Amino acid sequence: MLPELKPIEKLSREAAQHEIAKLQDDLRQYGIAYYEQDAPIVEDYIYDALYARLVALETVFPQFINPDSPTQNVGGAMTKSGLEKVVHPAPMLSLGDVFSLEELDEWDSRTTKSLGFQSDYNLELKIDGLAVALTYVSGKLVQASTRGNGTIGEDVTANVKMIKAIPQVLNEPITIEVRGEIYMPKSSFSTLNKQRELDGLAPFANPRNAAAGSLRQLNAKIMKQRNLSAFVYYTAEPDILGSTTQSDALKRFSSLGLPTDTHNRVMTKMADINNYIAEYTVTRDNLAYGIDGVVVKVNQLDDQLDLGNTVKIPRWAIAYKFPPEEALTVVRAIEWTVGRTGAVTPTAVMDPVQLAGTTVQRASLHNPDYLNEKGVRLEDTVTLHKAGDIIPEIGQVILSKRPTGSEAYEIPVFCPACQSELVHIEGEVALRCINPFCSAQIQEGLTHFASRNAMNIEGMGPKVIEQLLKADYIKDVAAIYRLTSEQLFSLDKFKEKAVNNLLMSIARSKDNSLEKLLFGLGIRMVGAKAARVLAGKFKNLQSIATATTEDIANIDGIGDRIARSIVQYFDMPESKQLLQELTDAGVNQKYLSDVEIDENNFFYHKRIVLTGKLEKNSRSMVTKWLQDHGASVSGAVSAKTDLLIAGEAAGSKLRKANELGVPTWTEQEFISAQVKEEIDK
Repeated sequence: MLPELKPIEKLSREAAQHEIAKLQDDLRQYGIAYYEQDAPIVEDYIYDALYARLVALETVFPQFINPDSPTQNVGGAMTKSGLEKVVHPAPMLSLGDVFSLEELDEWDSRTTKSLGFQSDYNLELKIDGLAVALTYVSGKLVQASTRGNGTIGEDVTANVKMIKAIPQVLNEPITIEVRGEIYMPKSSFSTLNKQRELDGLAPFANPRNAAAGSLRQLNAKIMKQRNLSAFVYYTAEPDILGSTTQSDALKRFSSLGLPTDTHNRVMTKMADINNYIAEYTVTRDNLAYGIDGVVVKVNQLDDQLDLGNTVKIPRWAIAYKFPPEEALTVVRAIEWTVGRTGAVTPTAVMDPVQLAGTTVQRASLHNPDYLNEKGVRLEDTVTLHKAGDIIPEIGQVILSKRPTGSEAYEIPVFCPACQSELVHIEGEVALRCINPFCSAQIQEGLTHFASRNAMNIEGMGPKVIEQLLKADYIKDVAAIYRLTSEQLFSLDKFKEKAVNNLLMSIARSKDNSLEKLLFGLGIRMVGAKAARVLAGKFKNLQSIATATTEDIANIDGIGDRIARSIVQYFDMPESKQLLQELTDAGVNQKYLSDVEIDENNFFYHKRIVLTGKLEKNSRSMVTKWLQDHGASVSGAVSAKTDLLIAGEAAGSKLRKANELGVPTWTEQEFISAQVKEEIDK
């Protein structure tokens, strides 16, 4: 469910800054989960709606755009997987999405206006799989890689060679990179999940996740057993094929022996395109593979070049996403769970139904307002779907099937974990338990503290933490650092190796930089990004703990609400005691910056924007160097910008800088300044 959002025109500068920072953090995590871990954690429509909100906010408040904002990149940051990294010769972009025929019609109008004429479109089914790039040299397959973050992917050549549909030798000895989608056929998915259940393993959520997990296997033999398949649909080098249209390129792929989907059609009129979409909305279940939409591409390849790409998506293509599959079921119970910040969340428990290839019987009802808005009652018949084919969600209540004598559901008054009275804080939709000693909050807080993005204590997952709490070995995060080998040996399935590994991981976490600890403490509204900003400014935890609301609120990227939350947290006696215990345990509380910043250097506290193509260094390297020297690097020019560094083909940002009187440097002038700073050290 999407949160209630204020109209952008009613947001204060501070509120907009806070929301942009949170959206950037959230979307970055969602992108990593989707693109790199192949385990989406939110529905597609929620991601797309939040992304659209971020784009709109950054358009109105460009001063808050960061170079690492999801709007400035494709996918997520690369993660460790054991696979070699591959730099793509041309970025592997994502497709823009639309979810209604009206939005598709608007895209057609924009495309027609940009071209100056009505284009033919090539329509293709959107295969629900994993994007892959295949490189052939003299007709032989030499490399296969995943999309990754769009610029750097992972080498999966050995695994791709296990896919029968992908030829290792083309019918012609040409050198070319082609791109397509690897997928798991529905029959293979069904067989795999049945075997996993027999083996006592959790079934895959859907064929896409199964395909992605299989492709990133380090054991190619396991990959071969998964029976994946593929379709090729794109090359950035159509001249090699002699093709002038997308439809012809697909034919040429096929003539080379590459697998292509044969359901594509060339159309011009929107009425025909709508009919094509309607046909496959109804018949997609009859296909041997999963599809989640229709891709509409400008057919003429020269026209594609004229339209070009944004930083994330091509302007010459769009994906129409199908509405989710639905089923009817009956709500039998509503369970309430407590999160680490005390938010109490209802979950509907229903009769099991099959959706998108898996059995579903639970769906979040998010908060009391949402529950009341849906009007869900016990024994109600409801429509259930998987938004984005991932997350179960209740659509609507079928009132005609409501039992006689049904009564409105009563929202609980007491916490289901500790029985404290629940409160509804003004301005929030969540119902909240404010008991700091609530057992459920303690467990969730400990899990958060040990998580990868916080203190990264490997081997201390939710099940281990649950055992430690039941054994009364820990009650707060400081107690983690007092755990003994004798205590760990008493836990279920803990042998010598597991005990030693966990104790080593706990010891290593003591040396984390301040921002990891600050984020791990779980202070409300302090996400990973805010923690980095605070750590970089205050340098040690004691300075943050004793800072005033005004001191904190004046920091760029923080604001009043976060400042108040921080001060309230550190004012509590329990927090002061916790900090002392962490100090006694030897947990580092200082900011471990890679570079000691000289506050007298030219770049310190400057707001700087980069634009155009840099020849000598990558943009990411320049950004890091500037940040290491105390500069703030933004993605948009404003009156507050101190300097614009312009590479080749600098466009609108350079014009705006000139209009606003912002100083501009060439890349060479920046390099000269770099050299001077290094000499002056």
